[in-house]
Amino acid sequence: MKLAKTTLALATAIGATLAAVPAAAQVNGVAISNPEAVIFNSQARLDAYKQINETYQSQIQQVTTLRQELNTLQQSLDSNSDGQVTEAEANAQPNVITQIRQKEQQIGQAYQPIARAQAYAIEQLLADYANASRQVIQQKQIQFLLTPDVIQYAPDSADVTGDIVAALDQRMPTVSSTPPAEWRPAQETVALQQRMNEIMLGLAQQQAMQQAAASQQSAQPQAQPTGR
Repeated sequence: MKLAKTTLALATAIGATLAAVPAAAQVNGVAISNPEAVIFNSQARLDAYKQINETYQSQIQQVTTLRQELNTLQQSLDSNSDGQVTEAEANAQPNVITQIRQKEQQIGQAYQPIARAQAYAIEQLLADYANASRQVIQQKQIQFLLTPDVIQYAPDSADVTGDIVAALDQRMPTVSSTPPAEWRPAQETVALQQRMNEIMLGLAQQQAMQQAAASQQSAQPQAQPTGR
């Protein structure tokens, strides 16, 4: 099964259900969609995050620097350089532990306006997700719309994630990244924002691994043709 426009991080966890449903019903009456992928791939979210990165460029740089400093402090606890920090190693350096906690607090404070702006953009899209999905349900005459985590098998044509993304893009081409002063994100918004962060981190790590592999491959000496 291939899920259109879903990331590797989103396309995990597949359960059971549609295997016993006739193929015609899977295509015509039953469909699947990943709500997280819809929000993640919506153009409005992409544009909002880009705007947020530009607006809070100095704070993002500050967070990056603080995280590098935090990583250095955490590594310094590993006194025997075995890649693990034991309780004894941590207790032996209380000053470093204090500095780590201070860095974590500084990171949280610096990242707060960024996270708040991202959450506001996500919440606006969440508010219209049901309308976008309902639009696709009516257009395609879908009787059951399921998430990938309850699907054991389905043909590619059963996935309407991309259709809902298109509907949401049409309904909400832009969102604001400036929340009102008294606005507070809903619990569902915070949970989805955390998933967005996990997905982006996973994609960044995957890209870094691919780049490292490509660099390693290009650095290998090329075999020279031998003459006769």
